[in-house]
Amino acid sequence: MSLTFTLDPAVTPALRDGILDLWTDVSNAGGAVGFVPPVTREAIRPEVVRYFAQMAEGRTRLLVGHDDTGEVAATAFFTFNTHRLMTHWAWLYTVMVHPWHQGKGYGRDLLTAAERAARTIDGIEAIRLTCRGGLGLERFYGSCGYKEVGRIPGAIRVAPGEDRDDVIMLLPLV
Repeated sequence: MSLTFTLDPAVTPALRDGILDLWTDVSNAGGAVGFVPPVTREAIRPEVVRYFAQMAEGRTRLLVGHDDTGEVAATAFFTFNTHRLMTHWAWLYTVMVHPWHQGKGYGRDLLTAAERAARTIDGIEAIRLTCRGGLGLERFYGSCGYKEVGRIPGAIRVAPGEDRDDVIMLLPLV
């Protein structure tokens, strides 16, 4: 079994619902994707709508991975800088693989597909992302070629009295 990745898929109700389901399931499994469990699809829906609006404006592009059944199994969103001095790198946001597929190497496959996709985007020389400290994500991203370039201690509050570092990672493409 493997994932099939598509950059800039057609936005359909099935894609929207698949992303909502994925994001909800990843969040409720404890994934560090902007929410803490428990979370509902309705809480996540405004974020999906925001991404789709940015896609329509050309400020964001979606990389989606479908599993062998055709279900949305992984995503990553490229967001481009509007500041004229920073247009040579892109952000990678909401990097997630469905919990059912954890341990199959799909996270690494997603990051490899993201790197390949970024290399096709004119002017992009690096990918930057942030991750929540304390979960081992820095080691995972590091094993995929990303370098830790910054850390803001306690910048992410997941619960009262439970703060995590915001870790900044960079993957040079040139």
